Order: sequence, then structure tokens, then C-alpha cells
Amino acid sequence: MAHDLTLILGGARSGKSGFAEAEVTARPGPWHYMATAQAFDDEMRARIAQHRADRANGWVTQEVPFALANALQTVPDGAPILVDCLTLWLTNHLLAENDLTTEIAALQSALDARRGPVWLVANEVGLGIVPDNVLARHFRDAAGRLNQRLAKQADRVRFIAAGLPLALKG
Repeated sequence: MAHDLTLILGGARSGKSGFAEAEVTARPGPWHYMATAQAFDDEMRARIAQHRADRANGWVTQEVPFALANALQTVPDGAPILVDCLTLWLTNHLLAENDLTTEIAALQSALDARRGPVWLVANEVGLGIVPDNVLARHFRDAAGRLNQRLAKQADRVRFIAAGLPLALKG
């Protein structure tokens, strides 16, 4: 099976994760879910637990806050993968002061090498006001650049707003 990459963008609570999960589960399982969130507080632990409970049976979940490129290589060829979400993965690296250029290049290389369908979920954060501090502006810019690079690499790009998909590519 050849490279098959879909990027799904949208704002918070736009329905992008539900859209992605429906696309993935339309394929034969088992489905591989790469979760990038870290639970630093009770509210986030509850969110993660709810996400797991909402997913259908048949998902194999890996917690991947950092080593996403390596994790993609552990999944058998042809198995569907959902990465949710790239924005949290980027945040993890940004806050850890890791080299974003190196991490993104490794991710892109792993995606190019992947033989099987991959869906990437990411937030579109550049539609609002200009942030008032350096870290927030750096994050917004890094997320925008990541989304642009992955959109160029992807076979399909969907933008989700109010639960409705808009085809941007493919």
C-alpha cells in the first residue's frame, strides 16, 4: 500500500477528531490511535478518559507526546493510523525547548516512509487575533508553518468548521 496521508484542520471543538475517527473506522481495523496529549491536571485526565471512552472498540492506543516519528514506524504496514493531535505534539516539543526543525523533519520523513493510511489532526490557530506575548506568537507561527508543510505533503486536506468538512486538497 502506498503513501496515503490526510490532514484534518479546524478550531477547538470544530468536530475534527470525530470526523477523523469516522474516516479511520470506515477502514478495516485494528485502528491505531497516537495520542499526543499529556495529563498534567485532573481536568486533562478527565478529557483523555472521555476521548478513550468515546472511541469504538478496536483501537490500539499509544501515548506519544514526543516520539511520534518512531511510533509511526512501529505500526504494521497497511494499518490505519490516527494522530490526534499534532498541535499538542508541537506544544510538547516547544515547551521542552526541543529543536522543532529536527522533530518536524523526522515526522515528515516517517510519514513519507509509511505504507498505509494516516490521518493527522491539527488545530488551525491562525484565524484569531495576534497573541500578546512572545511564546504565544512563536507557538502560533510554528503551528502555522507545521500545518503548511504537512498540507503540502498530504494527499488530502480537510478543514472542519461546525462539524462540517470542507475539502481544501484532494
